[in-house]
Amino acid sequence: MSWSFPGWIGKVYDANSPKTRLADRGLPAYASHPLHRAVEIDRTYYEAPPAAFFRGLAKEVPDDFQFLVKAHEECTVFRFPTHARYGKRRGQLNGRFLDAAYATDAVVGPLVEGLGAKAGPLLFQFPPQPLEAPGAFADRLHDFLRRLPRGPAYAVELRNAELFTPAYGAALLDAGAIHCHNVWSAMPPLLQQARAIPPGARRPLLVRWLLRAGDNYEAAGERYQPFDRLREEDPESRSAIATLVAKAHAHGVPALITVNNTAEGCAPDGIALLAEQVAALIAG
Repeated sequence: MSWSFPGWIGKVYDANSPKTRLADRGLPAYASHPLHRAVEIDRTYYEAPPAAFFRGLAKEVPDDFQFLVKAHEECTVFRFPTHARYGKRRGQLNGRFLDAAYATDAVVGPLVEGLGAKAGPLLFQFPPQPLEAPGAFADRLHDFLRRLPRGPAYAVELRNAELFTPAYGAALLDAGAIHCHNVWSAMPPLLQQARAIPPGARRPLLVRWLLRAGDNYEAAGERYQPFDRLREEDPESRSAIATLVAKAHAHGVPALITVNNTAEGCAPDGIALLAEQVAALIAG
């Protein structure tokens, strides 16, 4: 999840890499690593950049590399939080919530134009928030996804466990979208999520490894800085992810896994251990 962490110098980047240039020079080094075949773009959650932004990133990576892009938060925030960065909109209802026309013009169009074949799933991440009743949300999500342009892969990540219902899974399946499995403290365990989602709505397999059970995102970030080594390993989550990836591989289903530094302290080190476990499972 992102690529510009000074704690990765000497691990992902050359030992002499300047800390201040990782944001604009770190991606090619990241993408040259054999286990780093994809990366998540977080900036796009806070703004809807033009196609030129995506074209610039696409030029820096190999042809087989993929970007998991977060959709602009205005697609998925029902009411703007009271955080100062929202200015006069703090606490107000968001008129662009699940607005397919806005998503098509401001999010989907620039992504497709800029990334082309290097575009992985477009992720609609719904942050923890008071929302409609689960059934009403599933219906509204279904209508939204059905109105988006055909072609790109669309994924949905929930942070409200009560929205994780059979109606939600059915909405994804009918709209041709996929569920983004997440290791997040307030969501059901990973394997439970997989069992509850129709197979067609988890192909390809998409997993975001964010936090250990019961942890807090901000607290984990503070504990694990500067993200230069594993601080608190989470073998249970690693095993669950490896199991899903190995099963997907056995059925010819592609898998895309993104890992946050807040999962164990250092995403590249966690990815290496995960890859070892996946390989062991596949080898039998």
